[in-house]
Amino acid sequence: MSTPLFIQLRCKPGTTYRVAEEIALREIHSELYSTSGEYDLLLKLYVPEGEDVGKFVNEQLLDIPDIEHSFTTMTFKAF
Repeated sequence: MSTPLFIQLRCKPGTTYRVAEEIALREIHSELYSTSGEYDLLLKLYVPEGEDVGKFVNEQLLDIPDIEHSFTTMTFKAF
């Protein structure tokens, strides 16, 4: 079973839409939202079974230019 993650991203000012477009082009997310508050974007993604979570996130998402900070929440069980 794939591991679902929720990741909040803070982008450099004025770059949120560009970052969101790049995420969409990579087709790694299940859901992607613009948010208010401390973070600019919230995405849900599923890490493929057998993949290292940290390596997947770093190589598939966090190499996008203009992401300043991320906050990842791993999930363990759906109720």
